[in-house]
Amino acid sequence: MSLILVTPLSAIEDTIRSDRPSHLVTLLSPEHMIETPEGIAPDRHLKLAMNDVADEWAGESPPHDSHIDALLDFGRGWDAQSPMLVHCWAGVSRSTAAAYILLCDRAGKGAEIEIARAIRERAPHASPNPLMVRLADDILGRGGRMVSAVDQIGRGIIVTEGKRVELPLIARVK
Repeated sequence: MSLILVTPLSAIEDTIRSDRPSHLVTLLSPEHMIETPEGIAPDRHLKLAMNDVADEWAGESPPHDSHIDALLDFGRGWDAQSPMLVHCWAGVSRSTAAAYILLCDRAGKGAEIEIARAIRERAPHASPNPLMVRLADDILGRGGRMVSAVDQIGRGIIVTEGKRVELPLIARVK
């Protein structure tokens, strides 16, 4: 079974060494963007420069639909033979939203609450970025189900940095 691994920035090098992911998604503010780490092919590293804000007007470089489109395209190019590593600064908001979006896209319509609950169970600290989720819900035509599912699990426990999370793919037919 393949996984999406979610970590904070501080854990990516150890995770690359231990789990050998084939793909890496980096979600950091533009001024903190990293180079592709050793062990990841540059063409398998998606860099999404965005700040962790919940509303488009709330700051510079908010998530927008082009970020979600790029994330979905990248995820669809992943064969799931090896793990995908998704990280942001703390491993709490942008990265858990990205993992949720990738899992929802892969599982298809109707799995939104099941996936949100699985994330909550494995990551009590997860607080998926609501703007990213809202944008993905619109792009994927989920009619508010992704937003509702994340609202149902609520905000995660407050931490300064999340722990490594393993999220298995949910086997579903679209």
